[in-house]
Amino acid sequence: MSSENDGRWVEVPIADKIELEEVSQWDFEGHSYAIYRSPEDEYFATDDICTHEHAHLSAGYVEDNTIECPRHAGRFCYKTGEALGAPVCIDLKTYPIRIVDGKVELQLS
Repeated sequence: MSSENDGRWVEVPIADKIELEEVSQWDFEGHSYAIYRSPEDEYFATDDICTHEHAHLSAGYVEDNTIECPRHAGRFCYKTGEALGAPVCIDLKTYPIRIVDGKVELQLS
């Protein structure tokens, strides 16, 4: 389990533009992140690249707590990163998110 001192926190400037139950790509320092806004108005973050083949998950379909890859319809739980069945079998990396003074921040590891 990570603590708040294990990495640098950075503001996600696109977060306020993400609608409920949607995802957006955010590139920062050469890395692509998928930033999700759940139906409960909570934010989550994962790597944006599918673990099955090189496809941006941010171009996929979000429903409930899952993201479906646009290339082969592999599904992940975006809250935990868990791969939910073939063709995906490797979990996604997730990143902690917090809200500070109304701004969404992601913790880099």
